[in-house]
Amino acid sequence: MSFLTQLRQLVAQRGTTPTRLADVVGIARPNLTTTLAGKHDTRGSTLEAIAGALDAQWVLVPKEHLAAVQQVLEGRDAGPDRAAKAAVDLLLEKKP
Repeated sequence: MSFLTQLRQLVAQRGTTPTRLADVVGIARPNLTTTLAGKHDTRGSTLEAIAGALDAQWVLVPKEHLAAVQQVLEGRDAGPDRAAKAAVDLLLEKKP
């Protein structure tokens, strides 16, 4: 998933509008729109400001970790089930 795709998805998830986001970042709405469309090269500082306004962080991911990060971003992380009861809790439940 491309950076711009992730950025557009985050804008939608946060429920903000391009106008509101542009105001927070301090750029003109047409400039934000062309940035989100990928129609011009955008400075890193602008991307950093957009990410900050969306309560996110712009990071580089080494290729050897990219597959794991993509799984997390897609909600397919195979991490621990934090809602599952611990073994000790299950053991204590069995006691009369």
